[in-house]
Parts: sequence; C-alpha cells; structure tokens
Amino acid sequence: MGYLNFINPLHVNAHLHTPYSFSAFDKLTEPLDMAKKEGVSVVGINDFYSMNGYQEWNLECYLRKLYPLFNIEFISLQKEDMAADIRVNDPNNPGRTYLSGKGMAYPVILPEPFAGELAAVREESNAHVEKMCGKLNELLAKVGVGFSLSFDLIKKELTKGCVRERHLAKALRMEVHRQSKGCREEATKLLEAVFGGKKLQADVDNFAAVENEIRGTLLKAGGAAFVPENPKAFLSPDSVCKIILAAGGIPTYPFLADDAKGCFTDFEKDLQKAADALKQRSIYSVEFITTRNSMEALEQYATCLHEQGFVVTFGSEHNTPAMEPVKLSVRGGQPLSQKLVEIGYAGACVVASHQQAVLNRKQGYLDANGKADVARRDEYIKDGDRIIKAAVYSKR
Repeated sequence: MGYLNFINPLHVNAHLHTPYSFSAFDKLTEPLDMAKKEGVSVVGINDFYSMNGYQEWNLECYLRKLYPLFNIEFISLQKEDMAADIRVNDPNNPGRTYLSGKGMAYPVILPEPFAGELAAVREESNAHVEKMCGKLNELLAKVGVGFSLSFDLIKKELTKGCVRERHLAKALRMEVHRQSKGCREEATKLLEAVFGGKKLQADVDNFAAVENEIRGTLLKAGGAAFVPENPKAFLSPDSVCKIILAAGGIPTYPFLADDAKGCFTDFEKDLQKAADALKQRSIYSVEFITTRNSMEALEQYATCLHEQGFVVTFGSEHNTPAMEPVKLSVRGGQPLSQKLVEIGYAGACVVASHQQAVLNRKQGYLDANGKADVARRDEYIKDGDRIIKAAVYSKR
C-alpha cells in the first residue's frame, strides 16, 4: 500500500503530554496556541494513564479551529521479554513496553473492570513517586539543607492528580532556587550538596537542564532517591490493549527507532520481524516521536510500516521540561519531509475517522475483537480528511 498524495496534507502532532501528566507546558492551552501559531492543524492529547484532560482539550481546540485527537499512554511489562533480556521500546529496561491508545472515545466511555484497572495503575504510579519523595526527604535531612518536600503539596500545586518523578525534580529545583533567593552560587552549592559533592553540569539558570540532571543523578537507578518499581504494578501489554479497546481506542506501538548513535532496540532492529510480531499481537497502529530519529531511519521505518497497512502517526511528546516547537522535526531540527508529512496526516485521518464513528456509536477502524479493517484503510483516510478539514476550515 502506498500513501495517498493529498493536495493539501495538514501538519499534525498526534502525541502531546499536558499538565494532566507531566509536560513542558504549564497550561493545557500552551501547546494549542503554539500549534496555531506554527501551522499545526491536528493535535493529539496523549497523557499517561489519564483521560481527564479531554474535555478541556476538546473545547480549546474548538475555539482555535484545531482538530483534536484523544489519546492515552501506558507503560506495560511483557514478562517473557523481560526474562529473555529483550529491550522493546525502553532502551534501559528489558520487557518494559510503552503503548498508546489513539482515537479514544470522547465523551469518555470505560466500563468496569477496565475503569478500575486504570484507576489502580494510576494510584500505584502515584504511590511509587510518593516513596521516592520519602527517600529524597531522607537524603535532604542527611545533607542538612534545612528543607524538605511535601508530596501532597507537589500533587496539589504542580499536578492535576497524576504525579511523575519529573514533578519531584521540578519541585526540588524550585525549592533550591527559593532557598537561594536568586543567588546562583548558593543554588549551585545546595544542588551539589544534595548530589553528594558531585559538580553540577548544567547552567543553574537552565531550569530544564537542572531538572533533568536532578532526575538522572538522584531519581534514576543508582541514585540516592531511586525506588525500584514493582513488576506486579505493571499491566501486561494484552491487558493494556483491552483497556484501550474498551475505551474505544486503537492500540498503538510507539517505535523508538534509531538513537543518536544509530542503534536500535532488540525488538526493533529487525523491522520486518517487529512488524510481524505487532500484527500477531493485533496491533495495527504505530507512532514515532520524530525528534529522536534521523530523517533516513524515520522515512525507512514509517514508509515500510505504512505500506504494510499500519496506521502511522507522529508526535513530539513534550513530556520533559525542555520546550520545543510543536511543529514536528527530526533529530537536529530538520523539518519533516513531504513524504513524512503525508504519511503522518494519513494516519491522523484514519484516527479521526475512527473517532467520529465511535462518537456516532458505529464500528470504527477496529471491530469488536480489535481487528483492523486494513483493506479499507484508504476509505478511512479519505473520510478522516473530510472530517478534519471541515473542522479546521469551518466558517463559524
């Protein structure tokens, strides 16, 4: 299958985190304002374990004539891959498998027992970060910096209910700067004391870099506040896919593809083998965070997967403190090629068509068993193109 040559493919960012998980953005409206300014017409909310931002996303997209995609992200654990030491799409943790749901139903539908499973995963994630906060406070007391962090306050003031380890790093950075009263030398001294004497590598006024360094030094494996995650806290990929299907979405595999050194994970290095494995698991949709990849690798992987019938979408995540454009580029800042723009828009069109069908209580791109209607994918692309452009070019 080849991708359709649209007369006017629109720019898409189908994977954006918001303050409903962790995000570079302080307000949900920020990425939407940026999208409008940068010429991105289709935007997908894609928070960890949460659909709570959908209502606000829908309204704010409507006000800006942007087309909204409703997505979600999970971290699952494939125990067989873990036992075999196979890295899937987490380069550091064998068996750890990130999965997204694309085109989830809005208004939200999620019956039991799936709603309970999602709530339990969210609660376990928060509980894990709370344990890390406790260890971080033990370290702060040991070092004698004269302050501690309140998990409840972090949850209340920095989150919308979903607490990530990046929130801890942000809270610590903010408190260090508050304690130092704007003095660079004092802030550096405090951070290096917490780091056990290790020299701060980042510019102390580069907040994103400092937060990343706090996370890498203290909260990741080997750090003083690191708490290993309990494998029992992770759902299996199959269970995650069932939740996504129950919520009306399309299970989607996020490819890492090539890293800065040109390396691939064990699962992804043989593209055909990976594609076959995904089909066997009834996963017919994939996505890429484009800034991770070279143009060559992204075009190779995205084109091959599109031509094999997969729905292919692209996004930027923005789930780190670093602020980047919403309009997509590959590693190094080069804009997406025309081929990639067309593939990404075609994928978004399928998701839009699916979303609209589910909204109208009709069967979307997947049937009740999760099998994709690949043979009619081009029809969904054309239908989604109509739906998206009707919203974006509305004269209301």
